Amino acid sequence: MSWIQRLYETYEQCAGKGIPSRQPLLPISHTVQQAHIEVCIDGEGNFKSARALSPREEIAIPATEKSAGRTSGEAAHALADKIQYCAGDYQSFGGKKPSYFKGYIEQLRNWCASPHKHTKAQAILDYLEKGTLVADLLEAKVLYACDGILLTAWDSKGEAPPDIFRQLTPKNENGIKVQDQGDALLRWRVVIPGDLQDRTWLDDSLYQAWIGYDTSNKQRHGLCMSTGKETIIAEQHPAKLRHGGDKAKLISSNDTVGYTFRGRFEEADQACTVGFDVTQKAHNALRWLLSDQKRTFRNGEQRIVAWETAGHDIPSPLHSSDEFIDDEDELPEGPDAGRQDAGRFFAQRLKRKITGYQSTLGDTARVVVMALDAATTGRMAIIYYRELTGSEFLARIDDWHTRFAWPQHYSKEHSFVGAPAPHDITNAAFGTQDKDSKLLKATIERLLPCIIDAVPLPRDLLQCTFNRACYPQVGKEPKHGRQKLSTKRQEWKKTLGIACALYKGSHPQENYQMSLETDRTTRDYLYGRLLAVADRLEGLALYAAGENRDTNAAKLMPRFANHPYSTWTQLELLLTPYKSRLRVKRPQKLVELEKLLQDIMNAFVGDDFRNDKKLSGEFLLAYHCQNKDLWKKTGDAEEDEESKNADSINNP
Repeated sequence: MSWIQRLYETYEQCAGKGIPSRQPLLPISHTVQQAHIEVCIDGEGNFKSARALSPREEIAIPATEKSAGRTSGEAAHALADKIQYCAGDYQSFGGKKPSYFKGYIEQLRNWCASPHKHTKAQAILDYLEKGTLVADLLEAKVLYACDGILLTAWDSKGEAPPDIFRQLTPKNENGIKVQDQGDALLRWRVVIPGDLQDRTWLDDSLYQAWIGYDTSNKQRHGLCMSTGKETIIAEQHPAKLRHGGDKAKLISSNDTVGYTFRGRFEEADQACTVGFDVTQKAHNALRWLLSDQKRTFRNGEQRIVAWETAGHDIPSPLHSSDEFIDDEDELPEGPDAGRQDAGRFFAQRLKRKITGYQSTLGDTARVVVMALDAATTGRMAIIYYRELTGSEFLARIDDWHTRFAWPQHYSKEHSFVGAPAPHDITNAAFGTQDKDSKLLKATIERLLPCIIDAVPLPRDLLQCTFNRACYPQVGKEPKHGRQKLSTKRQEWKKTLGIACALYKGSHPQENYQMSLETDRTTRDYLYGRLLAVADRLEGLALYAAGENRDTNAAKLMPRFANHPYSTWTQLELLLTPYKSRLRVKRPQKLVELEKLLQDIMNAFVGDDFRNDKKLSGEFLLAYHCQNKDLWKKTGDAEEDEESKNADSINNP
């Protein structure tokens, strides 16, 4: 039960601090709902006006334990509720749904008769007892009827539907789409002279009045297994954690005929008892955290959230380095900027960012990482949970971004040095672009322990990324013209950068650098350099001839990765005509490239060059670094112009 205890602590420490979020921390005995209609009355219970909300708005409303988790059947909220609950004349106008007015009004009367009564609740009671709500809304042109019967669909041809029909979600009944106006939820404004807050959903005094009344009705006492104290025990636990329509619960025991708890326990209380105050505050804290887009990763029904229990800002474990290091530092400029160590500059920025978080969090702060998913509409599961100190969490984040840092080229406008985000790793490994895919969910679940627990990267994920990086010609193909080749190359460059990052991070003992290592003489590294030089040589010849197509090095790259020696002998022969072109148009450049090829060949040790076994991901690191080095060494104005305009596959 540590998760619920940490969420309860978060609520207690963050309530009232004014920490920015999309929505505030809810008080206990309240839930969130989307309101469709706003009704304004005065303090005497007289109708003043009404309007349909466009778009509908999510608000906090007073609720009972039963109504907060209702899915079907009768369970009235305290004030804001649907037309079928609030309107005494709902069925008089042909309402199709059952009327729950009797239960709603009885609950409201009991509240207003208790020591916790409130003047605004009394005004709403006085108005609703008149039984004219639907009639007033029809007259205000908020609801619509035909021949005294409420419409269940807007079928007026050539006329735009009114706001209420644009906001109600259509439901399928016997093959017919129905928008029952009885489903519209009301919120109340009560205008009282001298009271500056007429919006009931924002009135703190009304919140406290309902909390006092709702708590006074609780009868069950027992041991809270989270705090270890005797207290009022919750009978049901809140839903609506991810959004207002979310019915999935983390704790539920309402299935008395299935196997939710039966077979191990006779009663649900024997399995787990949680205090009413604890579960309400814990679930409200989780709802508050999940509503913050900066804290939460969303992927379909999956949610991953990381937070510090005192509410301090922490980095998201699922961000790329570019998103994490969001300062305004730019790469070095000047004549030698291209030759400066990008890895060292990245390390400085990362250290500065981590130090900033350390000064805020300290070593004893408690950080929680939680992942949630729902297999059904009614049940949610915690699929990953970790508690760390602030120093441990920042050390893991620092380690991930340091080990897996590599120059990334996502597009012409988006390049950075650092670690890729998990969803980009998934796309690079499997080529999926579907944000709601099960494959994306499963892969991110597998990557989360690699970031938080520092477990090794899955070997199959590493291999899949390597395989796709070896196919420059594989990628999304647009339908029109010259963009076809360019888009494929951009996607491949992104995959190549991610593959290099994963291989480097998975082999920290090799101490790979993000710049070309001319003193590294391993077989795979040298073969990667050879392929890059061959690609560059042919690319220059194609550019000089005005051609824009893949080089032979790019076409043979998959075969080269599996059989480097035999493929190189073939590639050498294919380079002959391109050398002849450069000998005429760029003789100096040809001499430089041929000398570089010879230097690389001479660096092979023993029989390594004739070894034809499959290459590892190390050859991609060398290929990428050699390409980058070749493009940086622009020796004259003509080549500078070429580097700006050419759309070559080996331009990093």
